[in-house]
Parts: sequence; C-alpha cells; structure tokens
Amino acid sequence: MESQLVLLSDLNFNLEVWKRELKFQENEMDYFEEKLEEVAMRKLGSEVDVFLEKFQNKIIREKDVMGHLRHRIRMKKRELAQTKFEDGSEAKFHEKQVLLREEMKTFVKMHYQLKEHMMDFFLKYL
Repeated sequence: MESQLVLLSDLNFNLEVWKRELKFQENEMDYFEEKLEEVAMRKLGSEVDVFLEKFQNKIIREKDVMGHLRHRIRMKKRELAQTKFEDGSEAKFHEKQVLLREEMKTFVKMHYQLKEHMMDFFLKYL
C-alpha cells in the first residue's frame, strides 16, 4: 500500500506540473493577443490582416484545447483523490496517465511551433 501511495503521489505531481504549464501558456497567449492588437492598430495592409486573423484563430483553438486538457487534469486529480487501494489500481492509473501525457506532449509541441511562428511575425511587424 505504501508503494501505491508513492506512485499516486508521483502521478499527482505530474498533474500539477501540467496544470502549471497550461496556466503559463495561457498567460503567454494572452500577452501575444495584446501584441497582435498592437500590430492590427498599425493598419499594415490586408496581407498582414490575414496573418493576424490566422494567429487569432489559432489562439482561440489553442485555448479550447487548454480548457479540455485542464478538465482532463481535474478529472484525473479527482479520480486519484477518490482511489480505493486495490491490487493493480496503480497500473490502471499509470496507463491512463500515459494517454494524458501524450496529449500534453503533443499540445506543448504544437504550442511552441505556434509561438515560434508568432515570434517571427512580431520580429517583422513590431
């Protein structure tokens, strides 16, 4: 049972780290939205407006995905808190956690690709 507690504590730690990562990225996207508004106010033409709209749409989609991931994390934390210690329960949680970890890895990779494209855009137009 003690090993189950350690494993569940480790799983909870991962969830907390992912929750903080999402919060950081959401704050970053809020900041990028402000910068996009600054570029929009400069009225640099329709070509730039197309980029602005694409970035705004990607930010909206990314925030939707963040909300979905935060919900999954909350549900997983609730599930961990209500765990009854049974044989094999830690394996069940670990297996489910691997799926969430893969979603987080994919999201983080996509987030940093978007961030890189936006930074290139800001270097050009700010």
